[in-house]
Amino acid sequence: MKNIIVPVDFSQISLNGLNLAVLLSKYLKARIQIVYVVKKEENIFSSEEELENERIQESLESITVKYKKSIPELEFDSIIKKGKVYEEVVNQANAYKDSMIVTSTHGASGWEELFIGSNAYKIVASSSRPVFTIRGNNVPEQIKKIVLPLDITPETREKVPFTANLATALGAEVHVVAVNSSNLEDIKDKLNEYAAQVCRYMAKHNIKNSSAQIHGSNITDITIDYALNVKADLISIMTEQEKSVSNILLGSYAHQMITKSAVPVLLFPSRQIGIITESFITEGIKY
Repeated sequence: MKNIIVPVDFSQISLNGLNLAVLLSKYLKARIQIVYVVKKEENIFSSEEELENERIQESLESITVKYKKSIPELEFDSIIKKGKVYEEVVNQANAYKDSMIVTSTHGASGWEELFIGSNAYKIVASSSRPVFTIRGNNVPEQIKKIVLPLDITPETREKVPFTANLATALGAEVHVVAVNSSNLEDIKDKLNEYAAQVCRYMAKHNIKNSSAQIHGSNITDITIDYALNVKADLISIMTEQEKSVSNILLGSYAHQMITKSAVPVLLFPSRQIGIITESFITEGIKY
């Protein structure tokens, strides 16, 4: 990924998303672009709007100077947008051929209302690009362990190539975890096949990996517990998107993961990249 889009509101919590983006940029050699979204206001005079934009621009420049001073090689710029937060953030990511989004999910100064509320989930559910979310102050110093949960759906493996590329760039190991809430042997066997297949894929790309199967009634909770137990720095999941003009929903697993996980989460958009189908069929398991 060559461009990392980071929405901020200048609160310290929202800047934690920027800190995660900086960490990723060091390894991915990606440019970071901060996005500040101004809500559309009626009955505002142009002079007032101009003064507000100047204040915002000064704050953005201050952040840029601070980070460039500590990391001179960092490619870093900012942009002010006007409109709905989730729409403008997603549109900015879509302005680039190769991009991803990194955002905090908690914050002050209105950020909590925007990103704990519907906009956090709308960004993820609307985005055709990978989205990294970080909750609160839990910014990792490095990303060396990635948990990759697998469920019984074929789409669960679409995130594998991107996660593998990320692990290679970061020098991280991947923990492949088959998550299961059923006691049916057929499902357990299929999950074991998926996990073995993904481990072979990781090994083929010289990525250190391990596998485990975990069982419980709440898939989100057991995934997070596993990630905490192995001291993971990132969890990679699918977004389980459903889209229409009038309705944007985010699957319960992804929704709960964003809300509950103290570990940063990579949410990969379902059915966006077809690379997984052909490469995995060659491994001998039907998609």
